[in-house]
Amino acid sequence: MNLHCLNYIYSFIHLVQGLKMNKNYTSIKGRKLQTLVRNKLLKVFTHLKENDIDVAKIGENGPDIKLSRIAKRLIPYQIETKSQQRMKTIYSWHRQASKKTNLDGVVVMKSNGKDPLVVITLDLFLDLIK
Repeated sequence: MNLHCLNYIYSFIHLVQGLKMNKNYTSIKGRKLQTLVRNKLLKVFTHLKENDIDVAKIGENGPDIKLSRIAKRLIPYQIETKSQQRMKTIYSWHRQASKKTNLDGVVVMKSNGKDPLVVITLDLFLDLIK
């Protein structure tokens, strides 16, 4: 086996190991965001107990924030969380909407053939639903 082949094999092994570490890192980032949302909801809805709001297990189907029957009455939303770097454009739009004003920034965005979406901060959302 020549040196070129060995370098290729070592590069491939390094790439595969990096992907495994990346998957663990993204799972940790996702769990951290789920926990943040759960804790903020419990702080806003003080009469709910900790077992009324739970986070989904890694790879579990359904919403990322699991609500009890009682919590669903107070929080009638199915919550999906995403913690990804590739959303940085949306953050720049939100920063633009919030710039040079005392008002809350709101982004209304739309993709071809899709319904418009509204982007606001988590804290503003919680203020609106409490």
